[in-house]
Amino acid sequence: MAAWIDRTETLIELDRHPARLVGLDTEFMRTDSFAPKLALVQIEIDGHVALIDPLADIDLTPLGTRLGDAQTISIMHSASEDLDALSPLLPNSLGCLFDTQIAAAFAGLGAGLGYQKLVLTVCEVDLPKGETRSDWLQRPLSASQLEYAAQDVVHLPALHTALSARLAERGYADWHAQDCARLVERARHREPELQPQTSYRGAADWTRPQQALLRRVLIWRDTTARRIDKPRPWILDDPRVLDFSATPPADLNDMAERARGLRALRGAERQELFDVLRRPLAEEELEFEAIPPAADGEERRVIRALKEIVTARAAELDLPEGLLCSRRHLETLYLSRQWPRALEGWRREILHDALMAQLAESRKG
Repeated sequence: MAAWIDRTETLIELDRHPARLVGLDTEFMRTDSFAPKLALVQIEIDGHVALIDPLADIDLTPLGTRLGDAQTISIMHSASEDLDALSPLLPNSLGCLFDTQIAAAFAGLGAGLGYQKLVLTVCEVDLPKGETRSDWLQRPLSASQLEYAAQDVVHLPALHTALSARLAERGYADWHAQDCARLVERARHREPELQPQTSYRGAADWTRPQQALLRRVLIWRDTTARRIDKPRPWILDDPRVLDFSATPPADLNDMAERARGLRALRGAERQELFDVLRRPLAEEELEFEAIPPAADGEERRVIRALKEIVTARAAELDLPEGLLCSRRHLETLYLSRQWPRALEGWRREILHDALMAQLAESRKG
């Protein structure tokens, strides 16, 4: 039976368990906000399962201190979004992460496995899926919600034991640890994209001032979404990002007409955007990374050759190809001719020379 914790004193009592391994999960809602709204924290410590209510009048500092301790290993499944939800409690992010989804990929069980499937495969337990889309902000939570939430951490210690053994047997424990550490580091320094326009390759033929304005609008949208805590598309969806940047509204009435349906572009934000669109570009704003053109035949040919190298290495290592290197990272490598930061560490050791040699060969051709 999971304990329900909504008082600071009870949380402090739970924190006295000395175990270094902590099973950890969260439930959160993100339908109408930029940041996820933390609705529940589930933990498993030394056989004790607790459901912690962050909506109650409770000081979560002891929990944040415990999870941020370098000696604490938090066992989580597909931790990226959970780390977002936990970020207010973890100013320095987790002390140490063991991600069971990443571990399953290194263990040869498949890439991107869901928690239910992994528990069935490793623990031979068929978990219920009925509360996947629950409203976790409601109170009180139903009995089925409480059971579902508890099950999300009950099996994490067993997964940790089994997957750790498989990683050691296959020689991938260090690579898994590197990927987990990278995930924690990314959560610790999650910052706005400084060159967001590069993802809009359909605008590659725009003039440089138009691309600069597009970049300005995208940065404004991201900054505003964070400030007012609303989803980016509520402020400005992608079609209108492009529309307004290509042809700025003549006046506020024109903007209002073209902005119909945008739930968060009202009042002050609408005036802000109008000013952002109409303000002349400063000289320094014209210094940015140009949008790469749409892929042509040569790019596709080279990317295909690079991908064949990745496919072959993944087969040799018995690892999922996507775990080794995604197509997006190959595109970044092709366009920039610089080794992507995402491929540092163990990936650089096994891919760098072959991929860079292929790129050099493509230039000769």
